[in-house]
Amino acid sequence: MHVLLVASAFNSLTQRVHAELRDHGHSVAVELALPAADLAASVGRHRPDLIVAPMLTSAVPEEVWSAHTCLIVHPGPVGDRGPSSLDRALLDGVPRWGVTVLQANAEMDAGDVWATVECPGPDPDESKSAWYRGEVADAALEAVLLAVDRFASGTYVPEPQTGGLARPLLRQEHRRIDWPRDGTERVLRTLRAADSRPGVRDELLGGVWYLHGGHPEDRLRGRPGELLATRAGAVCRATADGAVWIPELRAHRAPGQPSAPKLPATLALGDLLPGLPELPAPAEAGPGPGPRTWSDIGYHEEGGAGFLSFSFPGGAMSTAHCRRLLDAYRTACARPTSVLVLGGGRDFFSNGIHLGVIEAAADPAEESWANINAMDDLVEAVLTTTDRLVISALGGNAAAGGAVLALAADEVWCRSGVVLGPHYRLMGLYGSEFWTYTLPRRTGRAAAERLAAAALPLSTAAARRLGLVDRTLDCPPGEFPARAAALAARLSGHAATTSRIATKKARRELDEARRPLASYRAAELERMRQTFFDPQAPYHALRRAFVGKVRPDATPPHLARAVPALHGTPRPARPVAVTGPGVFDEAPDPGRC
Repeated sequence: MHVLLVASAFNSLTQRVHAELRDHGHSVAVELALPAADLAASVGRHRPDLIVAPMLTSAVPEEVWSAHTCLIVHPGPVGDRGPSSLDRALLDGVPRWGVTVLQANAEMDAGDVWATVECPGPDPDESKSAWYRGEVADAALEAVLLAVDRFASGTYVPEPQTGGLARPLLRQEHRRIDWPRDGTERVLRTLRAADSRPGVRDELLGGVWYLHGGHPEDRLRGRPGELLATRAGAVCRATADGAVWIPELRAHRAPGQPSAPKLPATLALGDLLPGLPELPAPAEAGPGPGPRTWSDIGYHEEGGAGFLSFSFPGGAMSTAHCRRLLDAYRTACARPTSVLVLGGGRDFFSNGIHLGVIEAAADPAEESWANINAMDDLVEAVLTTTDRLVISALGGNAAAGGAVLALAADEVWCRSGVVLGPHYRLMGLYGSEFWTYTLPRRTGRAAAERLAAAALPLSTAAARRLGLVDRTLDCPPGEFPARAAALAARLSGHAATTSRIATKKARRELDEARRPLASYRAAELERMRQTFFDPQAPYHALRRAFVGKVRPDATPPHLARAVPALHGTPRPARPVAVTGPGVFDEAPDPGRC
């Protein structure tokens, strides 16, 4: 079938639906529901067999739903209605939740049900956005694929809803933190229910800010509401019975103005920040009991495997993030391990350079240049590691330079629901991070050029067929870190690992003799330098629009264009565990060209 996706934005769920519908044999196009656009006319041009709305914040016009079957993905169980479903579920601490695919009609979220799938409620230690991209997205995909199959059958009759309660939008007055009275757990629920948007509006150091993210701190105490310390750009703030780490702040702006960028809290506060102690992160941040604290980078070992974890808000990596991660990587490489795992968490791996920090800089061109060079330094360190196997473990999505960072490793392991976007052009950039070396060596040059030009999301299954992914783990998001760790620990003790390391070293030396890495880097950076320091380059306007959440006037052509199915035979609706050339096979470096 030809499926048209209608969405308020091409967000992570819409990207995943786009990629997996193509995997299942459907052609797909996208139309964004924009204020200035005539959605009915756009739908008429596409002439779709079916409309699916994975993420829609406005009502579908009657002239659309009355003429076409339009399926709405609602992030709540049958009977749940309203725009703040996930926020309320997290605040209420529900043990079970669900996703419903319903048919659009005249009443919001009240249409007939085509499919509904249950999922676990939010983990108390995870944010709304991590839950949305994980368990909720898994349920949404299962429900969408089931609903599409039922529609295609031509025989299924959707079930009408009975009852249900439409609950209003959660506004800032419902999210207020009472610092003198609210304990840590209540503060964390409030912060996590507002992540990544809209944030929690609060007063701090004489200004109005939106607080983004929250992590518990069990050791520090102080007067409720006061700032106690800093760490890696975050601030620690006292609660009624403890403290929380807040990684990011966003300045309040008047209605009608572009949104301010989310920034590391210490950078956002700048000179307003009083003299506070900068507390180092714990020496080892592995799993296990102990007083709770927060760090965005951690390291631990299991057997002969080292695990360098990192989790930066939104997957964005500033110059400072890259440099700290490079320092941690070099320290990890000094340890006596045969396998080093990068990432391994359940949410974003990386999305490349930090456009928010760049936009807020006094000289965005200079900060862009510093950031891309710091990313290149990190990727080069991974590429030139020849004394152990390096694994990129992606429990969450990766895009742009972050996806290319993953490809620098010897193997890429992904959870089955991950979406990859190994391209740059939508931000007006040529790209760097040695992509002209790492992408073609996995996919071949022609396929690499097609991926860069198409600028479309890839499912894990599609990425594996192209050679970008070596192993997929079909498991819930919360199980991915342990599953990846167990595989890595087994790999470190396998007899073939030593010979694989030797083969890897020889291959790197051969590649270096053919064309030095420095040559790839210089050529890529020259293209990037020309863009960064050209005030008229589209990159600058695109960056400002992205950071300011400025919606386009029309759907970008690459999305509106119908994209054919990736193959003709649909796969089963439930994902199948895929194992590629095993980590224990004798053949070194599976997936290489």
